[in-house]
Amino acid sequence: MAFIDYYKILAVDKKATDAEIKKAYRKLARKYHPDLNPNDKEAEKKFKEINEANEVLSNSENRKKYDEFGENWKHADEYSKAKQQKQYYGGGPQNGFGSFGGSSEYSDFFESMFGRSATRGGARTSQFKGKDYNVELHLDIKDVYTTHKRTLTINGKNIRLTIPAGVENGQVIKINGYGEAGSGGGPKGDLYITFTIDNKTNFKLDKSNLYTNIDLDLYVALLGGEIMINTFEGKAKLMVKPGTQNSAKVKLKGKGFPVYKKEGQFGDLFLTFQIKIPTDLSEKEKELIYELIKLRS
Repeated sequence: MAFIDYYKILAVDKKATDAEIKKAYRKLARKYHPDLNPNDKEAEKKFKEINEANEVLSNSENRKKYDEFGENWKHADEYSKAKQQKQYYGGGPQNGFGSFGGSSEYSDFFESMFGRSATRGGARTSQFKGKDYNVELHLDIKDVYTTHKRTLTINGKNIRLTIPAGVENGQVIKINGYGEAGSGGGPKGDLYITFTIDNKTNFKLDKSNLYTNIDLDLYVALLGGEIMINTFEGKAKLMVKPGTQNSAKVKLKGKGFPVYKKEGQFGDLFLTFQIKIPTDLSEKEKELIYELIKLRS
């Protein structure tokens, strides 16, 4: 009968704290749990070893006995059996996880140190949260300009969602309890939705601000005047100042995109003017421009 290094099984140091042991156990138990590794004999074997190591190291009396007599397990009877029975036999696992499958699942080494009766009665079924679901939802930018409802079908079940206005491209939203059912009475997993926003408009979206270019007639740029522009909500009037330069920018406050989960708040709309130079000038137009050049010089 070989000595079993429970610290090595949980990949923790011999000086590990109770919290470190608990964390290591939960991580490994979830990784190798039979429900997550169906028909995997190696994973099932590993899971049993992990549970056994936890039975020992998560219990202060068991751990003390193991640390003192582990490598000399044949002399473990020197330890106070009465004390050990009082504090261990009635207890079971200390951290909410239990053994898997009853007394026959423990090694001979374990039963030699702690007795066969230690594996009876106190074990509880392991409780694991169900798997999380991850889905990607493609929406048009116009869809997320206003809050709206949408139905998703996941694993044959319809889920009615309210999608807030202003959801960003790449944003992930978590919906509690809409994942896979848990095992051993554990809670359901969660649903994570990653949004992909398709933008085929002339507006560039950055956070809640919108950016677009506006073609500006040369003569309006020179003399100023009123023009019609496109905003995300539709047409709007804009007064252009005389002498507006190419690439000049104008900010329209509150004409941008909705701010996520802030009802009634909007970003800004930034316009960049692109002055259009007229082509195919008539002879009369050319003559007038030459006159203008003479006046300016």
